[in-house]
Amino acid sequence: MDIILLGETLTQYFFVVLTAPLYAGILAKFKAKVESRQGPSVLQSYYDLLKLFKKTTIIPRGSGIYFKFIPYVLFGIYSVIALIIPVLIPVPIYFTASGDFLSGAILFSLAAFLKTAAAMNSGSNYVALGVSRSMSFNFLSEGTLITVFIAVSLLTGTNNPYITNGFLISHPLANLSLAHIFPTFAFFMLFFYETGKIPLESSGPQELGMIDYEYSGKLLAITKWSSYVKQYLLGSVLLNVFLIPWGLFSTSPLFLLDLPVMFAKWILLIFIVLIVETTLAKLRLFRVMDYLATAFTFSILFLIFSEVVS
Repeated sequence: MDIILLGETLTQYFFVVLTAPLYAGILAKFKAKVESRQGPSVLQSYYDLLKLFKKTTIIPRGSGIYFKFIPYVLFGIYSVIALIIPVLIPVPIYFTASGDFLSGAILFSLAAFLKTAAAMNSGSNYVALGVSRSMSFNFLSEGTLITVFIAVSLLTGTNNPYITNGFLISHPLANLSLAHIFPTFAFFMLFFYETGKIPLESSGPQELGMIDYEYSGKLLAITKWSSYVKQYLLGSVLLNVFLIPWGLFSTSPLFLLDLPVMFAKWILLIFIVLIVETTLAKLRLFRVMDYLATAFTFSILFLIFSEVVS
């Protein structure tokens, strides 16, 4: 077993899992400052998780065993994704060969499906309303996610995210091609939707979907933690593949410098999110379909410029 490769694998995994809640806290703190409020601590997400882990878990009457175990399955799925895409280390690590861009998109879609199915298993009519609302949007968001990953794979002719990342680093002009710019716009819009940052009348994905309300205690903590990890994964793909593929190191022990580099990249992304959230007017819920349709249109425009124009 390669000790260095094992160290890189463990570093990437634990960095993703342990720091994912931090970025939500930093964004909440910065947003409060912009709104002239004191705001919570940047560690508030960790405090909330610890509090929930200590609370009693209440299972709704009539729900099955499926409802109880799906939060653990979701966390496992996002853990697998954290090991197959370049979210910290820019070279392949253990388990990288088990998936590619397309499998990552399918795993994201699988997690969304399992979460909505578990919500329906709770037997709550209120949650069923949220699931119906969420599924009416997801058919566009999941299609956009898969199409975007196909778009970037056409640049190199492979679905391997590490080869694509290396190509974009060594060919800076490829980042300015229309075949890359349109998927970047689409994924950026998708990131706002999937992480609940799109300016809506309801703030956050939980109020939009009403899916998490039936969970409590430890199960709610794991569900929220999985959401933080998902936010980190999507944001890191946006940064490392679409926006800023440069700056990460692959040799030992320089790969440890990737930790502060990724933190700096995330601070930049947080500022972009903050500007969008605090300057744009709120959208009514029924306009989300128009928003996602625009993102999907951007994601397929690369076909026109890569096949028809060329």
